[in-house]
Amino acid sequence: MSDIRIATAEDQILLDKEAKYCSYGDTVHYIEPPRIFSRCEGSYVWDTEDQAYLDLQMWYSAVNFGYANPRLNNALKQQIDTLPQIASQYLHKGKIELSEMIAVDAKKKFGLDGRVHFNVGGSQSIEDSLKVVRNASNGKSLMFAFEGGYHGRTLGASSITSSFRYRRRYGHFGERANFIPFPYHFRGPKGMTKEEYGSHCVQQFARLFETEYNGVWDPKTNQCEYAAFYVEPIQGTGGYVIPPMNFYRELKHVLDQHGILMVSDEIQMGFYRTGKLWSIEHFDVQPDVIVFGKALTNGLNPLGGIWAREELINPKIFPPGSTHSTFASNPLGTAVGLEMFKMTNEVDYGAMVMNKGKYFLEGLQDLQKRFPIIGDVDGLGLALRCEICGPDGFTPDKATLDYMVEEGMKGDMVVDGRKLGLILDVGGYYKNVITLAPSLEISYPEIDLGLKLLEQLLVRATKR
Repeated sequence: MSDIRIATAEDQILLDKEAKYCSYGDTVHYIEPPRIFSRCEGSYVWDTEDQAYLDLQMWYSAVNFGYANPRLNNALKQQIDTLPQIASQYLHKGKIELSEMIAVDAKKKFGLDGRVHFNVGGSQSIEDSLKVVRNASNGKSLMFAFEGGYHGRTLGASSITSSFRYRRRYGHFGERANFIPFPYHFRGPKGMTKEEYGSHCVQQFARLFETEYNGVWDPKTNQCEYAAFYVEPIQGTGGYVIPPMNFYRELKHVLDQHGILMVSDEIQMGFYRTGKLWSIEHFDVQPDVIVFGKALTNGLNPLGGIWAREELINPKIFPPGSTHSTFASNPLGTAVGLEMFKMTNEVDYGAMVMNKGKYFLEGLQDLQKRFPIIGDVDGLGLALRCEICGPDGFTPDKATLDYMVEEGMKGDMVVDGRKLGLILDVGGYYKNVITLAPSLEISYPEIDLGLKLLEQLLVRATKR
């Protein structure tokens, strides 16, 4: 095991400048000293010392199709040479065709007509969705959301994100959320199957509508004070918690009974992360709004957006000028998004991701058998979780996971004579969950490599 790594002289000059000139408000230093990276390709990034790191989080799922994907990079380069920029109030082919692809796909899968509205990223698209929802509900500003849910850090998005620390200093500007327990079976009450616990959580939510005294429902007028329920079908920052398959179907039944919209936040889990274009597809429900971002452009360009049912977003109810961003529907982003859809239509990404995910999960399950500190592993496609606990296999152990993350970033592990680092992401209610989001293009040998590197970190953690 190596000693604490010291920054090179060149890196230290840059870090000193960062400390003086850069806002810390948009930065988190997970390790000290922070790494400075110089290049990337496939599933790897390299630091300024040309040390390679296998990345198993891929920029929080923004780079689903691998770093420097040649096909998507070329789409961007070609667009630069034709129509690199145009004001968002003007039309271009890419915006129209990408909207068509998303809307036609939704019609096929959900049987619903709808329209697509673009913005520059996930949080901004959440803000646009809040406008759509409030407009459709005559200005209602109260929303349901989940404990453990994350929807962004702009003012509106942070108000429906369960972590108080993201809004503690800024107050509320309209939206407020009632946070509902998510069916986190590993930490739920004992004695229930996963499906039984899912039904139990829905039943507890349904109790809010039994009488007017529960505070959300007026049975005399059949009016709910809440406009929508914002869901991440698979919780992201909350620790890649995967609910039982019956959960959303039963929840949607309650929502439809009381006129509450379902907004599916697919910013982290969209674009085949779970083996489907949208993760909500696994649960046999029809969302009213879908919010997307991140992997639409493989991290090459800031572009996100929403798809909403025709009744919510047609020009009569949501007229021109309802929202605006200078860089929304920019041609560079839409060109990459179109190429991404063409690429995923040529190969059965669903089957490929599910097969790789099954293989990776089996490897994690093998590690769980050998290391008692792994309390839970689970996965859907290539959204995988590994919960690090104390010796009892249940008590959350954030300190041990923090240690593993730091050790992985030392870049001193050796597999088959090759020195490597490992990039992991930390999530979960107790910040003790490794949230694994490898490239969808990851090879089976690279999965094996990732498991070997994880094993080395686990050995270090148990021997320290």
